[in-house]
Amino acid sequence: MHDTNLVLGGKDFTSRLIVGTGKYSTNEIMRQAHEESGAEIVTVAVRRVSLPGKGESILDFIDTKRFTLLPNTAGCYTADEAIRTAYLAREAGLGEMVKLEVIGDARTLFPDVQGLLEATKTLAREGFVVMPYTNDDPIIAKRLEDAGAACVMPLGAPIGSGLGIRNPYNIKIILETVSVPVIVDAGVGTASDAAIAMELGCDGVLMNTAIAGARDAVAMARAMRLAVEAGRLAYKAGRIGKKLYATASSPLEGLPDWTS
Repeated sequence: MHDTNLVLGGKDFTSRLIVGTGKYSTNEIMRQAHEESGAEIVTVAVRRVSLPGKGESILDFIDTKRFTLLPNTAGCYTADEAIRTAYLAREAGLGEMVKLEVIGDARTLFPDVQGLLEATKTLAREGFVVMPYTNDDPIIAKRLEDAGAACVMPLGAPIGSGLGIRNPYNIKIILETVSVPVIVDAGVGTASDAAIAMELGCDGVLMNTAIAGARDAVAMARAMRLAVEAGRLAYKAGRIGKKLYATASSPLEGLPDWTS
């Protein structure tokens, strides 16, 4: 079955799984999990790591010849903070792709959509490939696209919650509303959650805790890779329609009547 690549910022990616770098028990396990995930994009929190030349860093355990780094603005609570952090990442040589987070509430980690829109407009105007983490609101998703976002990244559930896709219907409406890629970001807990996101028609899934927090992070990374691939294949294949009553797998028409 023919499929297209995921395109972000004019660059093609064959993997539709994006993985993170936080919460791993060791950097070596993180490295192994990245390998097993098959991902080509790895996101790093700019404000929470030592940048190159500033001592040992998790960046020392990421093969930048194989993986595209996606710096993120985690921990930023205003548009100005997020914008400055994105500039810092670019000046440090981490590239122009940025996962944009502007957090509105410390307890839920839900995004501040007003600040997110403001930062998206500024960074897109300055040449960044902006990938904003947002809520599952189709109106905001469309406004982010209009502001210059390269994709929209609606949450499936709160960050790190592992609750899965809580509102698949909003995700489907977002898919119908925007023309840029839709990547579910946050809330995935296990492989079936990733498969559901892909079966809905999402272009990719970003996750961190679901892999890093698993009892066997390396095995979970492989499970997530397979789930994303299976979900995408099922979406492209086209599922059967849902019906209230049974439909026989083997039609009776044309069969001999053995009772006569």
